[in-house]
Amino acid sequence: MAGSKTHDYHILPPDIVPLATTFGALMFTTGMVLFMHKMPGGHFVPWLGVAILLAGMFAWFSKIVKEAHAGDHTPVVQLHQRYGMILFIASEVMFFVGWFWAFFDFSLFPSTLAESVAGQWPPKAIEAVMDPFDLPLLNTLILLCSGTTVTWAHHALIHGDREGLKKGLWATILLGVLFTCIQAYEYVHAPFPFGANTYGSAFYMATGFHGFHVLMGTIMLIVCLVRSYRGDFTPRQHFGFEAAAWYWHFVDVVWLFLFVAVYVWGGWGYPTH
Repeated sequence: MAGSKTHDYHILPPDIVPLATTFGALMFTTGMVLFMHKMPGGHFVPWLGVAILLAGMFAWFSKIVKEAHAGDHTPVVQLHQRYGMILFIASEVMFFVGWFWAFFDFSLFPSTLAESVAGQWPPKAIEAVMDPFDLPLLNTLILLCSGTTVTWAHHALIHGDREGLKKGLWATILLGVLFTCIQAYEYVHAPFPFGANTYGSAFYMATGFHGFHVLMGTIMLIVCLVRSYRGDFTPRQHFGFEAAAWYWHFVDVVWLFLFVAVYVWGGWGYPTH
């Protein structure tokens, strides 16, 4: 790296970017409340919040990259970055716990929802469910392959093979885009709508939230690909790529559980579409 440090820590100078990013997140969530309650400002406040949030994230992440090039990311700083990413992924796990909890609550105790699901699961209003061994199985194979290609890219980086890094990232990104396209096609041709009953709500929230994570993970990997072409990342210092790879593997594991619990077990013995 360009610089070197005589200590193990890095003191950040005063900066308005974290405050602006927090303000953008607060404005977005507040704006969504206004939008859902059809209150004044609901149509522009969320978008303004998103714009401030994205601008703050871009500025913040750019500063982190510059710090890495300046040699500010000592081993202790990198360790704390890893702790931060682990905690972030743990918080994402808890989001999915909420969706899966709802799905299992509805499916295991349908008698408590007699009025809405007629005491059975899936509800009688659902004429057919997704065939788990059609497009969902294909998407499962795609994500498993993408987990292999991102690992290939990681090992190539560790061993100084930058061409292998780029090829592995390209393959992973293309597989992620393919997954998103197939899921969009699946939603368009789904035999049940969102929000009509508890099954549809739980299904689309769980799978849709996962699809959003695939999209975010794909964007993270695209950023890593651009940085790899710029010459960033070294075998000893590549936390940005490592964090994206961790996130992608997390997305893969969640999908496996979702495929088995929601697609296979959740509609077992029911007519398929």
